[in-house]
Amino acid sequence: MTPATARADDAPLEWKAPVPPAPTTLEETGLGYEALKQLLVKSLFAGELSGRELADRLCLPYALLESLVEHLRVEKLVEVRGAAGSGTAGFRYALTELGRDRAAIAFDANGYVGPAPVPLKQYAAAMNTLKVQRGFLDKERIAHGFTHLVVNSEMLDQLGPAVNSGKSVFIYGPPGNGKTVLAEGIGRALGGDMYIPWALDVDGQVITIFDPVNHEKLEDESTGSILIKAVDRDRRWVRVKRPVVTVGGELTLEMLDLNFNPIAKFYEAPLQMKANGGVFVVDDFGRQRIRPRDLLNRWIVPLESRVDYLTMHTGKKFEMPFDVLIVFATNLNPESLADEAFLRRIPYKIYAKNPTNDEFSRIFELNCKRRGISYDPVIIEYLTRRYYEPRGLEMRGCHPRDIVEQVVDICRYQAKPLVITRELLDQACRNYFLEEQKGRSGSGARRPMTVMKGGQRPVGRPDEPPAGEDGDGAKAGKDSKGGEWLS
Repeated sequence: MTPATARADDAPLEWKAPVPPAPTTLEETGLGYEALKQLLVKSLFAGELSGRELADRLCLPYALLESLVEHLRVEKLVEVRGAAGSGTAGFRYALTELGRDRAAIAFDANGYVGPAPVPLKQYAAAMNTLKVQRGFLDKERIAHGFTHLVVNSEMLDQLGPAVNSGKSVFIYGPPGNGKTVLAEGIGRALGGDMYIPWALDVDGQVITIFDPVNHEKLEDESTGSILIKAVDRDRRWVRVKRPVVTVGGELTLEMLDLNFNPIAKFYEAPLQMKANGGVFVVDDFGRQRIRPRDLLNRWIVPLESRVDYLTMHTGKKFEMPFDVLIVFATNLNPESLADEAFLRRIPYKIYAKNPTNDEFSRIFELNCKRRGISYDPVIIEYLTRRYYEPRGLEMRGCHPRDIVEQVVDICRYQAKPLVITRELLDQACRNYFLEEQKGRSGSGARRPMTVMKGGQRPVGRPDEPPAGEDGDGAKAGKDSKGGEWLS
């Protein structure tokens, strides 16, 4: 299972997330009067801003901020430097010397400047509403998420109930069979959009959530000013695609906790919080710098209770909604990563097996179309007869993509048209598959060859013990990273 050509009709699902209503009073923002005043003076610290620009910076209607601005003027913290239009929304405001001193004190306590944060209570209520209104996936919707892949119906029938459970999924099997793209396809199947806050307010502490690396914004929040008139929704929330956050071997336990910036004095949300409402993929599970047992221990409470507990640098702990589908993807033996008690907490365990000949052919055809190359079924017959059967190689879902890419690279180097020939296939396979090693000790019987990027690892015959280290440094039953592999 490997990415194929994108479909022209691959449109987002019609399901829409509930829209957060715009606040009509300062009380409805859930923020204190003093907290908003501090955010206003910090926003003006860099220079003059009009009333409209202030409203845009804080993502609140100016009608709610007008009384605050007037109060700051009465306190001689803010002064008017000019006007660009009628009404106080067109006035250009700047800090006085007293106002700059007040802003410096505010920065000393909290350096956050940007959209007004959303209180934790409102965020928790919105996440609960999202969970209730999202509903469940049927066969059509789960299939929609995998239109870019070749996935058999049996696999889809396993994935559907797993996604509907909202719990955790373990996808395992030989390397190169699309475990990672399967996990990402789950996010596509969930589909739709959702709203997340730019930042959260937790007892006066600010936690930023929106991350352009992990969140895809679906609208330009900078277009259009927030004028005196009421807006259609709360602009403190940003509309994004349902997040799919993927981590690999770089994952550490610290990345699952609040990240406090001692200079800016506010927090960045942990990864699972950024994935709330979507999918969190732990790729190459077991390859992390931390023990699998330690990582699973971190998930025990969230997976059971669907809430996570985070701790601030002050020692204060608070409860956070945990509406995340955790997907573990690995090519290691699951039983070597965790004991039965831990595996029990991952209720869905799905094996990503090798593609059949028909699936392999379809994957190859789709990759040829994606690269603009004519496809002929005789290609698969030739590869099977020339390489897979004689060498005892197993077909992997990644092989068609990688072989086609090699053919494209060769054609570009030789300035030839993009056409697959037997000679080009031979050259690509010579680059892709390791050559047989000569002079091996033992009976001289041919052993399956190692395949780059997720192919068959060398194994001994069933009637002989695992081989020791060979001349090429490979060990039977071990992959290149020293872990057990599955066949």
